[in-house]
Amino acid sequence: MNERDYGDLAGLNKDDARLRWGEEQVHVWRRSYEVAPPGGESCADTAARVLPYYIREILPRVLRGERVLVTAHGNSLRALIMVLEGLGPNEIVARELATGVPLIYRLNADATVADRVDLAA
Repeated sequence: MNERDYGDLAGLNKDDARLRWGEEQVHVWRRSYEVAPPGGESCADTAARVLPYYIREILPRVLRGERVLVTAHGNSLRALIMVLEGLGPNEIVARELATGVPLIYRLNADATVADRVDLAA
């Protein structure tokens, strides 16, 4: 799944972005659920793009008993975690995800989470 589009921030490291727009503004763009950077996607926009894919492609396979491996960047994964764990916007933007460390979810027949294993813990 494609990562969040950071628009005008794409290709800049955090320090360069902070020099150009200020630390507070960059923090708002990076950690707000609804505020998008110029020319980019908010976390809400990313969720609106990722969740239909989950419903259409991933969830049916899981409910058929298949094991599905999802690889993506942090914000795309946050969109899925938000739905799976029933988290709100403030909770999900605060969630830190370890790079390259699997989270394993087992779902019930009604698509609720039966079990979650965080291999970083």
